Amino acid sequence: MFFFFLLFILPPGLLPTSLSKPTSELDALMAIKASLDPENQVLTSWTDTADPCAGSFEGIACNELGHVANISLQGKGLSGRIPSAVAGLEDLTGLYLHFNGLSGEIPKEIGNLSKLIDLYLNVNDLSGSIPAEIGGMPNLQVLQLCYNRLSGGVPTQLGSLKKLSVLDLQYNHLTGSIPASLGELGSLTRLNLSYNNLFGPIPVRLADAQMLQILDLQNNTLTGSVPSALKRLSGGFQYQNNPGLCGSEFPNLEACPADYDPNKPEPLGPNTLGKKSFPQSVNLTEPGCQKQNCQDRSRSPNAGIVFGVVAVAVASVMVGISGFTWYRQRKQNIGSTCRELESRLGTGQVRDACKRGASPLISLEYSNRWDPLGWGRSWSGTAFSQEVFETFMFNIEVVERATQSFSKVNLLGKSKFSAVYKGVLTDGSSVAIKRIAKTSCKFDEDEFVRGLKLLTTVNHDNLVKLRGFCCSKGRGECFLIYEFIPSGNLLQHLDVEHGRGKVLEWSTRVWIIKGIAEAICYLHRSEGKKPALVHQNISAQKVLLDYWNNPLLADSGIYRLLADDILFWKLKSTAAMGYLAPEYASTGRFTDKSDIFAFGMLVFQIISGKTLVNPVIRKGTEAVSFNEFVDPNLEGNFPVLEAERLGRLALLCTHDSPCLRPSMDDIMKELNEHSMSC
Repeated sequence: MFFFFLLFILPPGLLPTSLSKPTSELDALMAIKASLDPENQVLTSWTDTADPCAGSFEGIACNELGHVANISLQGKGLSGRIPSAVAGLEDLTGLYLHFNGLSGEIPKEIGNLSKLIDLYLNVNDLSGSIPAEIGGMPNLQVLQLCYNRLSGGVPTQLGSLKKLSVLDLQYNHLTGSIPASLGELGSLTRLNLSYNNLFGPIPVRLADAQMLQILDLQNNTLTGSVPSALKRLSGGFQYQNNPGLCGSEFPNLEACPADYDPNKPEPLGPNTLGKKSFPQSVNLTEPGCQKQNCQDRSRSPNAGIVFGVVAVAVASVMVGISGFTWYRQRKQNIGSTCRELESRLGTGQVRDACKRGASPLISLEYSNRWDPLGWGRSWSGTAFSQEVFETFMFNIEVVERATQSFSKVNLLGKSKFSAVYKGVLTDGSSVAIKRIAKTSCKFDEDEFVRGLKLLTTVNHDNLVKLRGFCCSKGRGECFLIYEFIPSGNLLQHLDVEHGRGKVLEWSTRVWIIKGIAEAICYLHRSEGKKPALVHQNISAQKVLLDYWNNPLLADSGIYRLLADDILFWKLKSTAAMGYLAPEYASTGRFTDKSDIFAFGMLVFQIISGKTLVNPVIRKGTEAVSFNEFVDPNLEGNFPVLEAERLGRLALLCTHDSPCLRPSMDDIMKELNEHSMSC
């Protein structure tokens, strides 16, 4: 009897571990697999004979102690349920299950993950209430539960999440009032409760959240006076489609009645009972409530209060009032209303409501502490100024939303060290997002940050523009966000068979050559804050073309971010295509003359329309004339003298001796003096 009494009153953390979690992390992971992927279609790499930390378990990352610290399974097509076994992973700091088809309720045991920093369960089909136990997670910084079918109220216990920065609950079926306790979240920067069925006034205490930047309450049934202190949020405060709100200090709101008393505890404002209809999802009399769809009335808020009083009395005798207080904070549950069974939101609604926010970077600890843009970094006197940080910094949510969680349909290309995805930002602009694994980046954080600083200084009309970057410590990846160039790369216009594919006109080819030359010339110069740079990896694949066939050179300066072994691997393909200058074999160094050699090879390719350059031509042998070397697809429609001048220039650029190659300034002078076609 005494044992069962202890089960009733003691906090879960004090119970024997054999009763509360599996015996090992592997057991927990296998239970999680069985629940998330019941048909074993996705997590086939998770086997009970392998070590989860050996790299074979898809989406699993471990910390330096060999414990599971991250589960990243977003966008995998999972269709099961979130199991309580997840509580068995005590060192978990990041749980990313968003953009799946998970159903069922969020297990209350998830609140036992005391080290969890990021909880992403958004864009699924989850139902039931939000567990109040989540309020007992002391390290939680990001809570993403939006775009589900969650019902019930917003737990007041969420006001205990002192480190919470982002709380997104939009597009659910939540009812009840907004807890005033959310105003106690000193770190909260974004709160989104839009597109729910919340009613009652906006708590005045909500304005006490000093770090709050975005408050989205639109499309609810809120009433009463809007706290004037929320004016400081300016455009970050969204309150549209709440007809019952009033306030003369806010656009599009009517002034409140003269007799309005904001302190009167009527949930819908003064004299509105009988005038204001309740949300359809709130049924005070529950006339059609079916037992299978309703919570037990003994779990109602009133019953919970009675239960709490009794428990306090018992706890004061057995374990003291302090133990019960801890237990109540972690485990108290408030009643929830009947579930609503409505159709799931469409993907179009998801895209329409995505907004860029200032959520923190994920902060999983890796053994080498790779966290180049962590919030703990002091920016004064370092490679980045705060202004640069704010201008170029993207958060991981924006990157994932832009690529639909890195959907395969958005994959543009992939290599050993990176992948490139097409994405669409919330402003409608298209971007190319280069995804680079941590293991491919420079080990030294300061050196890596200096490389990022350098990328922000590079700006030229013939270079692909950097829009921003994002480093996710939890994912162990860095992302570079560039403008999207729609027409592919120059490589696609080489080796075109006669009558098939798009043949570039001669004037277009000259225009491309001049644009590439201008880009390289800009890199080689020291201008303002930008030092002189060597590209190191010029090739036809790196020359992108826009709608007007303007050439834009990609990956300028990226070598400053990459580890030496990755750079060496990249040289293999460069050498195979003939772009690698011969002196590299003996010196192992890149110079501006290395770039000029690669430029000369590009000129040969553009003239000939071929990927592989005839070595006889490159050596300058007279056995083949330049006239015969020009792309036959042009059918003779080109100026012979201009072709010969470009051919001679390419010969000089690809001379075996680097000291005999011209500088980019000389090349530009040669291209401009002869007024070549454009």
